[in-house]
Amino acid sequence: MDHTAHEPEKHHHGMHQHGTASWGTAVKATLHCLTGCAIGEILGMVIGTAAGWGNVPTMVVAIGLAFLFGYSFTLYAVLRADLDLKAAIRVALAADTVSIAVMELVDNLIIALTPDAMDADLSEGLFWSALLGGFAVAFLITTPVNKWMIGRGKGHAVVHAHH
Repeated sequence: MDHTAHEPEKHHHGMHQHGTASWGTAVKATLHCLTGCAIGEILGMVIGTAAGWGNVPTMVVAIGLAFLFGYSFTLYAVLRADLDLKAAIRVALAADTVSIAVMELVDNLIIALTPDAMDADLSEGLFWSALLGGFAVAFLITTPVNKWMIGRGKGHAVVHAHH
């Protein structure tokens, strides 16, 4: 008779008995993602707006930089844990791709749907309110996604194995 089916699951950092992540762990993971996304997104929007680029090239650069900065933060952390570069890149991709993608989708959708936000100048409140408001909504939507993924050992949970 197999008794392992009745044994409780082991507790992991930020995990509850049934394999669900705590909200605190999900919030921390999402804040980590938000930081990288925000730096890249703002930098891309500022570059595109200041250069007078159209909406599409500006958003492409902003999204690209959001992914770059988001991955870079995780990459830096796992490289400090003595992983080689190839393994560190795999961990960063596994940890952050879904989180960054959801955050960027929501944030850019809000910016695109806010009337005149993409045409606003850097000195206008509309530009900053759409961008920052998009981040706030993206955070609220991405946190439960991260909670669900971490609870299943995916997403940001893969980083915790290297801390």
